[in-house]
Amino acid sequence: MKKFDYLKPHTLEEALSLLSQYGDKARLIAGGTDAIVMNKQKKISPDVLISLQGIQGLDQIESNGTFKIGALVTHRTIEQSERIKKRFPLLAEASSVLGSVQIRNVATLGGNLCTASPSAETAPSLLVYEAEVLLVSRMEERRLSLPSFFLGPGETALDKKEILKEIILPSPPPNSLGAYLKLGRRKSVDLSVVNVAVLLTLDPKTGICERARIALGAVAPTPLRAKETEKILEGNLLDERLIIRAGDWAKQECSPITDIRGSAEYRREMVAVLVAKAIKQSVKLPRK
Repeated sequence: MKKFDYLKPHTLEEALSLLSQYGDKARLIAGGTDAIVMNKQKKISPDVLISLQGIQGLDQIESNGTFKIGALVTHRTIEQSERIKKRFPLLAEASSVLGSVQIRNVATLGGNLCTASPSAETAPSLLVYEAEVLLVSRMEERRLSLPSFFLGPGETALDKKEILKEIILPSPPPNSLGAYLKLGRRKSVDLSVVNVAVLLTLDPKTGICERARIALGAVAPTPLRAKETEKILEGNLLDERLIIRAGDWAKQECSPITDIRGSAEYRREMVAVLVAKAIKQSVKLPRK
């Protein structure tokens, strides 16, 4: 592994100053579960690693009014947070199946997003919750939706002089139900072959789906919303036939690749299975 200098600023302003000073020679590090591995594999070769771990406030969850999760909040914290489990249970579930407990104790939500892996565990759940990211530089702040933040595998809209400060989550509509499902080659400590998040808002009197949000991971260059599939559900009663149709439609909206974890054809078929299963699980329909 290439030798590097390790800097640990104490404030966000200091970190932004160092980032501006070192430019392309610097790389930000949070929990380090991705950056250190990438450095060993020579996928990155920074002269300087700037740690965000000592910066106060980036590891906080704020739920007064707008719900905000600091970029340094760990997946273990998200998994165990009663506030998140109550308001954003799909995110808590996604964090709970990311790696091992040891990894979740240090890996951060911001790091998971900035790595921009197509199979990022938390991305589908954040997409259905319509989360935004707050990016800060020495000159300005800007908010982006997640679809605008993800540009491609390993690529985000984050400028070289910006830091992801926090993730902003609007409250889901009343009467919303959902499910998060992950398919991996093993039951734990494995990357997703496919992951799916579904969030449905149902009319409590009629059971008709008023609003649908469906997101897919590991089946396209970036995590994505299955917007055409959502339209199939909205305004309709979710019976067995419609749910199967939605699953079949979702597999047409993705563009998976073949790799060591699964073929493109297998992934596409599993999208249909998992989307249907997640919808049934959300509305408590029996599985056949």
